[in-house]
Formats: sequence, C-alpha cells, structure tokens
Amino acid sequence: MRGRGTARRAVALLLILLIGCSSAGTVERVPIPPGSTLRSIADSLASHRVIRSRNWFRLRARLAHIDRDAKAGIYEFPRGTSIATVLRALKSGSALQFRITLPVGGTLFDLARNAQERLSIPRESILVAARDSALLRRLGVPGPSAEGWLLPESFDFGGFDRASEVIARFVSAREHGWDATWDARAKSAGLDRATLLTLASIVEAEAKLPDDRPLIAAVYRNRLRLGMPLQADPTIEYAYLLENGERKGRLYTVDYQLDSPWNTYRRQGLPPGPIGNPSREAIESVLSPASVPYLYFVAGPDGRSVFATTYSEHLRNIRNARPGR
Repeated sequence: MRGRGTARRAVALLLILLIGCSSAGTVERVPIPPGSTLRSIADSLASHRVIRSRNWFRLRARLAHIDRDAKAGIYEFPRGTSIATVLRALKSGSALQFRITLPVGGTLFDLARNAQERLSIPRESILVAARDSALLRRLGVPGPSAEGWLLPESFDFGGFDRASEVIARFVSAREHGWDATWDARAKSAGLDRATLLTLASIVEAEAKLPDDRPLIAAVYRNRLRLGMPLQADPTIEYAYLLENGERKGRLYTVDYQLDSPWNTYRRQGLPPGPIGNPSREAIESVLSPASVPYLYFVAGPDGRSVFATTYSEHLRNIRNARPGR
C-alpha cells in the first residue's frame, strides 16, 4: 500500500511540474496605465505571473532608478521573464503600438470605427470629440466638426489614448502637412481653407481613378462659376451617413429629393462642410483644375469618368455607360 501511495504522489508531482512547465513562456499582455506606482506595476506583473516576487522587483527597480522612469503602455512579456529584461522594457517604453489608419477620402465614421477596433475607444467618443467646440478652437478648426481637417494617414498609439488625443493627432498632421502656397492660391480662386477642403473632399469621393481628379475638379469649378448646382451624389450619401451612421448603398430617385443642406441637387453652392478627408492630390486638383469646359460627367464601364460639355452629350454618355438600362 505504501508503494502505491508513493507512486501516486510521484505521478501527481510530475503532473504539477508538467503543468508548470507548460505555462512557462506563455506571453502575457500587461497594461501599465499612466501614473502607475511601482507597487501597482509589481502587482500587475505578478498577477500575470511575469515575475514571482513583488518585493524583489520593487527593490531592483529602485536600485536601477527605474521606480520613477517606467513608461506607461501595454506590454507583452512571457511568463518568467527576468526582472532585468522587464525593467529595461519599462524604462525604454518598448510597449505595444496600435496603428490607426484614416483612408484617403475616409470620414470621421471610418476613423471612429478603426479607433474602436484598435484602441477600444467607443465609436461615439471619437464622434463627440470631433465636434467638441473647445477642442476645435484649440486646434484652430473653424466650423462645427473636424471632418475634412484630418490628414488621411496611419499613426501609432499606445493604447491609453483619449478620443481627443486621436482627433488632435490627425488634425495636427493636416496642419503640419499644409502647403505654404495653398492659402494664397485658394484666395485667388475665391476659396478659403474650409471651402477648399469641402470641394476637395467631393472631388476625392467622385474620382475613381487619380487621373480623373483634375477633370472632376474642373467640372465643379465650372459649375460654381456659372451658378449651377453641383449635383454631387456623394453629398447625399454623406447626409445619410450623418443621419444613420452608415452609407446608403445605392441612391434612388427619391433620395435626390432629400431635404438636407448636404443635398447639392436641391441646394446651390457647396455643402456646409467637407464630406470626407481629402488627399493632397485632391486639394491640388481643386487649386489647379484641368483647363476644360466640361460641366457633366458619368462613370464609364471601366470606372473612368466620361465628360461632357452639353447636357445632350451627357445623356448620350449615360446611355453608352449603362446599356440596357
């Protein structure tokens, strides 16, 4: 009987050792919030089984003068990582980075969705921050929204960023990348920075191919000059986006009667603001449109826009672009 008991204890001990070995090296994600104390950092590391002794960690951190230099962030450590390795990471700030991308022509809703997926910032928090009048004043953004004033780009964040910091990062990048010649060129065309971004955002939304941008910009510049309504479908789509939080997949005849200041079929001139965040190329297209008399365009079968000067030409282009309809 004694032999059997000894054998069972040996098997149990072996299982414990095997379980312990299998957990060793498991990568743990450890959040270190801004303002964390050395004690709270040690507690977090120990609870994730990265370190064994809280006291020994705190002593080593003080001896290495890292007790006040630990950088906030979300770190990944295998269980059982040496204290020296952990301290080096905390001092250098080699935490995880979370990349947020605003695509070219993307809207605040695109940014909000990406921030929620990557940073766990509630979508609504981004939208509220983008309309915070105090924040917009501080960032030098006129109007009620940061839409259009964000640079379509990718930036890395540390995981503890606030919605206002995300908005500020993209707005500051737009300001930093603003061409010194643009304001003077816009003024000579009768545009200010806000209307330039608004028109560029429409061009961006309409152009399926880069080469179409200067031609589409010419159409809208010509229409504005002649007092014609812009009749831009993306402005109606944006109105639905503001109302429902989602784009309307396809516009029908009834949609063109939408009573909205964003409906450029019913309202003359530019909409109240940008409908997205345009690229540098779209801005340049508005400032230097193609020298053409076009007033109409329709997307051809290959995605390239087909342009016309007269309405009869435009109707013919529509028939050719949409055979059988």
